Amino acid sequence: MSEPPGTAVSVTDAPPITDTPSKPLAAQRVLPLRRPGRWIATAVVVVLAAQFVHGLVTNPFYQWDRFGYWFLRPTVLDGLLITLEVAAYSAVLGLVGGVLLALARLSKSPVLRAVSWTYVWALRSIPLIVVLLFLYNFSALYKTLSLGVPFGPAFFSFDESRLATDMVIAVIGLSLNEAAYAAEVVRGGILSVDQGQHEAAAALGLPKGYQFRKIVFPQALRSIVPNYVNQLIGLIKGTSLVFYVSLLDLFGTVQSMGSTYPGDIVPLLLVATVWYLILTSAVSVVQFYVERHYARGATRSLPPTPLQKLRTGLTELRARIRREAAV
Repeated sequence: MSEPPGTAVSVTDAPPITDTPSKPLAAQRVLPLRRPGRWIATAVVVVLAAQFVHGLVTNPFYQWDRFGYWFLRPTVLDGLLITLEVAAYSAVLGLVGGVLLALARLSKSPVLRAVSWTYVWALRSIPLIVVLLFLYNFSALYKTLSLGVPFGPAFFSFDESRLATDMVIAVIGLSLNEAAYAAEVVRGGILSVDQGQHEAAAALGLPKGYQFRKIVFPQALRSIVPNYVNQLIGLIKGTSLVFYVSLLDLFGTVQSMGSTYPGDIVPLLLVATVWYLILTSAVSVVQFYVERHYARGATRSLPPTPLQKLRTGLTELRARIRREAAV
């Protein structure tokens, strides 16, 4: 019923207006933003992954019993040892050669720059299998190698066929190929160091070699390590090509056993696959800790280790469960 004209309305008759919420702000639950697209994508990925694992486990074609039989057989482990030896020697020699080639490429000598550029250009253009096969037949071109005065007397010579064993050929071929790629990785890392670091080291009157070893190269490693580890992983997989120069590495052993036991080809290939996964995973773990070591001084806080991430995740999960229970 409306008030007659001229009648004043008392303020006390109106409902009270308050800005105080019904619950304290800290006690109110904050609802996260709904993202249906993310949940749908997650569900699709989980279903596909579950189907893949189910097929991998239940498909009798994989012959997991034969996989278990071959996985730790002495002949497979011998091939794995050869793979590790070839990869280790080639990685060290390739990195040393890459550093020398990178320094030559950055040198002020036009001859060193030209030779380094030509080497990198040639070895990156020629397939690795061609390099290995060429070295394997190198004795047909040069039966003896000598060192002396060009077009003059030789100081000493040796029979190339006696020294060029299958292991030596594999290591040399992989090292030559690896050095070309490592040279560009190292050169890029050196160029990534701020020019002010070079100027500051030169202003202190430090020798060039000391500047490189103690100032430039440690900073360049932050950029070199991730890229070179990619090369190292490619090198581990590239060792499978040494089978074509009669060296029975992991892949060569699997191929040989597959020819002898044709019914076990698939489990033998799975054995090689799992071992390559283990090797590359181990290299990735080492990469993480090396990057973490050289990140000191470049970041405010070091990235957490996997164990620290696990502890943090468990702590956050416990806190979330307690909040849910309190609500």
